[in-house]
Parts: sequence; structure tokens; C-alpha cells
Amino acid sequence: MLHVAVVGSGPSGCYAAQSLVQQDAQVRVDVLDRLPCPYGLVRYGVAPDHEKIKSLQNNLRTVLEHERVRFLGGIQIGPQGVSAARLRELYHAVVYCVGAATDRHLGIPGEDLPGSWSATEFVSWYSAHPDSAADGFVVGARSAVVIGVGNVAVDVTRMLARGLAELSPTDMPQTALTALAASQVSQIHMVGRRGPSQARFTTKELRELGALPGTEVAVDPAELALDPAYVDPSGLPAAQRRNVEVLRGWAQTPAGDPAPHRIRLRFFLRPVELLADGGRVGAVRFERTAPDGHGGVAGTGEFEEIEAQLVLRSVGYRGVPLEGLPFDTASGTVPNLAGRVLREGVVAPGEYVAGWIKRGPTGVIGTNRPCAKETVTSLLADAPALVHKDLPEDPLTALRADGIRPVQWAGWQAIERAEAELGASLGRGVVKLPDWESLLAAARSAAP
Repeated sequence: MLHVAVVGSGPSGCYAAQSLVQQDAQVRVDVLDRLPCPYGLVRYGVAPDHEKIKSLQNNLRTVLEHERVRFLGGIQIGPQGVSAARLRELYHAVVYCVGAATDRHLGIPGEDLPGSWSATEFVSWYSAHPDSAADGFVVGARSAVVIGVGNVAVDVTRMLARGLAELSPTDMPQTALTALAASQVSQIHMVGRRGPSQARFTTKELRELGALPGTEVAVDPAELALDPAYVDPSGLPAAQRRNVEVLRGWAQTPAGDPAPHRIRLRFFLRPVELLADGGRVGAVRFERTAPDGHGGVAGTGEFEEIEAQLVLRSVGYRGVPLEGLPFDTASGTVPNLAGRVLREGVVAPGEYVAGWIKRGPTGVIGTNRPCAKETVTSLLADAPALVHKDLPEDPLTALRADGIRPVQWAGWQAIERAEAELGASLGRGVVKLPDWESLLAAARSAAP
């Protein structure tokens, strides 16, 4: 019987576990996660007002409740927990599905000023990630600049414009709800260095901005017209063409009465410096760019400053090295061949990767399914050479002997009950527990 550890319980890890049990009737899978809660970015990255996407948790739950799949949360992989070498001793094979855990930086002066954050930090805060130590994002802010034009940028822009009535039914932690409800941010600028035809947001996400209550969306027709593909979108893929249609509609809509929130979508502006005001960020200096004729942009030497007491950069995720595994710093991934980990160009028996740590932070949630399937196909092809290794009878027993106390599925269910009880006490629905202490206390209440 093949016993496999999958490290990471987000979509990639769950799809890997699902593919394993579907393709091999004998395989047993332990899904390990650093957090006591499963589902990865579906729990801690999808915006709380996106209930339909968050409902994907129900599909992932089915995988983790399979009779040959076991969830083991609260396990750190690395020097402070279980080493990669120890995992290889406990399992025939290990599949790492650890995602891309950090964000890209702009690399410009003033980026570290108070009031300047990554969108990842902001998302972690309003999603109740237990590692989030930041607060005060919106305190004292009247104008915000979101740098980036992908779906995460749209998410954080939308959350800044939401009101109490819309956010209260979500599972957002109470502290974030209270802060956002009291926010004085009224101007939100979402800025891209390239043109509208090259923006990375989906049309569905983009349209949601125009449906926000009490919010005006504005775009500058002259700025849009700088993009040749906007002027003539006939050669664009369908998704980009739909984006252009939405933007064109907003550009042609006359301004109405002043709204409590105003979102401005800006294009062809490259951030060059964050400017201080009273010891914190007060504005962002941008250089106007123009198409270079090769799919990129070039600076024009013209500059513009946009006032902002809050700056959120949303320019992409990046993988980080995992102790005991090779790492390609250029791509932010683990070197691999069809999911098989490569050490100095040679396949490392029994070690595999799937998801963003395998291919980089690209695609949507569903992209992880074929990615995981490819890795599992490689693993099962290698299985005859892997199963001869002697293993402990039960890795969980060995982990406990090492001093590890995993949060099992009953512990996760106890967390769910505690979050339902917290929400009921606040007159809301389910409300997430926001810190390690409360999560582990709830989980341990169910420990055998």
C-alpha cells in the first residue's frame, strides 16, 4: 500500500489527494498543513463577499473526508517542525503543494513608509489569517492607491468601497469589519502601468465594481485611447475584448451626483516613488508610460502625483524556499520535471510538487486540477520503485513520538463550531477566529 504525504491543503493539495485516491484504490494520503485550518487560499485569499467561490470549500471538504485521506493540520515543515528528510522517512512519497507565500515588491523609494502595504497583508487581515499582525490599514486615510490591475487589486478596491450592511453577512473578523465600517476612505485609485487591453482582471470581477452601492466608477477616455488595442479591440481574445467593452461603457457614462465612494481606474502609469507626508505615505509619484510597440511600455518623462494615505501594492505573488528542497530563485519555484523534484538536474525519488510552487503563480483555481493530475501521474508511474521502502506502521504515531501534535479533522470541525458560535454571539453568520491562540484552543477542545 502506497502511503503519500501531501503538504498543503489548498486547492492544489486537495486536487492531488483526490487524484491519488481516484487513480489508485490502495493509496492512503495524509494532507499536512502548517495551519490548523484546511483550504488554503480558498479560506484565506478569496474575498469574504465572494460566497460562490468560497463555496468551493464544500468540494475540497469532500476530498478531505474521503476514507483514505487524513487531514493533519498545525504541522510546520522545516527546522521548527518536521523536516523534509523526516517526511521521506515516514512516507513513500511527498507532494509539496505550498503555493507562493509572499508578494512581489515594487523596488522604489518610499515603499516601506507607514501606510504602504502589500495587498497580501491587507487580504490576510480581512480574511483573519492567524499570521496577520497588521492593523490600522484605513485609520486616517481619505484616499487610497491600489497598484496593479489583476483580480486581487479589484478585490481590495472593492473591499475598501464596501459598507457595513454588505460586509456584516460575511465571515470577516469583527475587528476588520469594525475598522472598514468606520473607514473614511472615499477616493480609491486602481493603477496599472500598461493599458486596459493588458489588464489581468476578469470581466466578472471588473463588472462588480460598477455594481457597488454608493460608488461611482470613473475612467478617462483619453487615457484608455492610448492603448491601440482599446481603440481597435477586434484582434483581442474574447476575455480582454469584454474588459474593453465594460471600460468603454464607463468612459461614455456621464458623471452623476457625487457618491460616498469614487473608484478611478488609471492606466499607463508606472510608480516611481512613494512620497512622505508627516512621517507616513502621503502620495504616489507616477511616470506616464506609452506602448513600446513590442507588448511592453516605456517611460515618457512625464510625471503625476496622486494623493494617498493608504497604498496597497498588488503586483503578484512569489514562491519562497522550503527548507530541504531545491529552489530556483529566478522563477520562485522548485525545479521539477512533470512534477518530479529535480536536485541538480537529477530526479529526486519520492519528492514531487504541484500548484504554484511547481509552475509559478499563474492561472485560476481550476488550473490546479490538471497541474496536480500531471504530478500524480508521475508519482504513480514511479510507485513500483517507491513502495519497497520500509515505513512506520502509522506516520501519525511517529509524528506524535517526535512531539508533534497535529490538528485532525475533529479539531477542524471544532473550529468550525466555535466560529459559528462566535458569529451567533455577534448577531452575524459564521465569523472567523482571527488568531493562533483561539484557533488552537478550539481545536484542542476536540483532541482525543
